[in-house]
Amino acid sequence: MTPAEMALSGLLRPGMTVAFGDGFGAPLSLAGQLSKAAAEHGDVRLILGWMPHLDPALDLGAFGDVRTFMPGWGLRAGTESGLVRFAPVSLSGVPALLHGPWRPDLLVATMVPVPGGFAFGSEVSWQRAAIAAGATVASVVSGHAPRADAGDPVPPERLVVVGHAEHPPAVMAEQSPGPRHEAIAALIAPLIPAGARVQVGPSPIATALLRALHVPVLIDSGLLPEAVVDLDERGLLAGDPVAAYLAGGPRLYEWADGRALLHPVEFTHNIGRLMAGAFFAVNTAVEVDIDGQVNVEGTATSLVGGLGGHPDYAAAAARSVGGLSIVAVTSEHNGRPTLVRRLSRPASTPSQDVDVVVTEDGIADLRGLSRPERHRALGTLWRGRIA
Repeated sequence: MTPAEMALSGLLRPGMTVAFGDGFGAPLSLAGQLSKAAAEHGDVRLILGWMPHLDPALDLGAFGDVRTFMPGWGLRAGTESGLVRFAPVSLSGVPALLHGPWRPDLLVATMVPVPGGFAFGSEVSWQRAAIAAGATVASVVSGHAPRADAGDPVPPERLVVVGHAEHPPAVMAEQSPGPRHEAIAALIAPLIPAGARVQVGPSPIATALLRALHVPVLIDSGLLPEAVVDLDERGLLAGDPVAAYLAGGPRLYEWADGRALLHPVEFTHNIGRLMAGAFFAVNTAVEVDIDGQVNVEGTATSLVGGLGGHPDYAAAAARSVGGLSIVAVTSEHNGRPTLVRRLSRPASTPSQDVDVVVTEDGIADLRGLSRPERHRALGTLWRGRIA
């Protein structure tokens, strides 16, 4: 047993709740050690966030209970098998859960050394909320992660170093846009004025949109994609971005190092802050129904993801004077129309928080329309192709 294993196992107690840091910098090197220690107790509860990748060494069956608010990506198989229970909570609601029924005793996280102590590296996300709720931090220290945390160092008395990361954060493969994505981006770009704040979700449409912009903008988003580096090199980044996660590769990590970019979700997903000024939220969907409701959880047979920040950003943009809540989606997926009469799963974002729907065929501006008018506008956009 290594010193790190001894330290981590010594921090676990029967019946405790452990939160496991998320994002591309998740402390996966501790997955096996944590699982082994949890199995010895049998009743440890595990809280997971957005896990782009899941190390096979994280044995979900070793825990008495596993919960998440982001069931897609690396947690899809575990959620579909029943090993992981999914709570439909948007990112803005996670801090309240962590201060309430999901209150963690321990946060296992990756940290980077900074003057005065340690801070988070490639993601801050909800992890500061876990600390504020009383969790002790069991930290893997990384010398390879970017120093992009905008917050103060974590107090030394709240942190125990249990290991060192030998590799940089994982890489998010670029989702290269195709012709339909580029057509959608070409329709959205003229809607965004110079100086606006823009949020984009992770998708080929987002990549295409950032490439299509020709005016300077501020990026205020949950995930910060690698395409933001291109935006900066083109002189179109009107200030440091605001984000909770980095989602890219070495080029983004190098660019972000030393910049105060990353903030907790209490700040990034605060609807009151976001709606102050022209704010443009550009998100995609699995399905849109004829009223304009959006489903991002999945199809009737396949899980895709959780709510994430979709409802937070859409609500803020729809209430922003001069802004827009935009849902951008290809007109069909795998031969099936993405406009449906009835969503396959519960609505992720309500219709009143969707201003504009864009496909490669055009734009449906739903603002101020009655229900029948919305039905006609969306039906026309999809040319009557409704699943």
